[in-house]
Amino acid sequence: MTRVRIDLFISLDGYTSTTEHAPENPMGEDWGRLTAAYAATRTFHERVFGDTSGTGTTEIDDSYAAAFFEGVGAEIMGATMFGLHSFPDDPDWKGWWGDQPPFGTPVYVLTHTAPRPSIPMKGGTTFHFRNAAIEDVLAEATEAAGGLDVRVGGGVGTARDFLRAGLVDHLHLMVAPILLGRGTRLWDGLPSLDLTHTVTTEVAESGTIHVTFAR
Repeated sequence: MTRVRIDLFISLDGYTSTTEHAPENPMGEDWGRLTAAYAATRTFHERVFGDTSGTGTTEIDDSYAAAFFEGVGAEIMGATMFGLHSFPDDPDWKGWWGDQPPFGTPVYVLTHTAPRPSIPMKGGTTFHFRNAAIEDVLAEATEAAGGLDVRVGGGVGTARDFLRAGLVDHLHLMVAPILLGRGTRLWDGLPSLDLTHTVTTEVAESGTIHVTFAR
């Protein structure tokens, strides 16, 4: 059965995205601090950088990083995660994920600039652009997933839309042991997910707290 999954990075004080965005630093200046433990894993090195040398951590953080890539048949993301905000007027811009994005599935990009031509990439990723209700895009992604899961990749605004609509079956938070004091908060206006989902926690060697909400 297809599940809707989200994985998010979050600070101890509840911030999931940061400030000072720029084309050369699209996720904000604190993004490296939020994602340090994930970026250090062997799975991240292999799946994102194509580094098969065996470098990277292999403990609890890596087990969650590996699970992130398993069983996903389609992806949904917002325009900012794709990178449309970086070069919005460049018709040849293919996002900031490189020539071979780490998805390997159909990816549905939510954007008010759709319709736009789909962009096939190396490694099995094809970006499709949709300006429609999230329920309609989810239905299309679910069909494309062929029984596998649909992952909502973010950013936080897109994740909050799916959470607010009650569409998320599995939410995994990587809580970095840092305080940001700025950015966008995840939980404002989103109460009581703990009443509809089972909550589990696990602390990694890095100090990252992995919190899972499962319907």
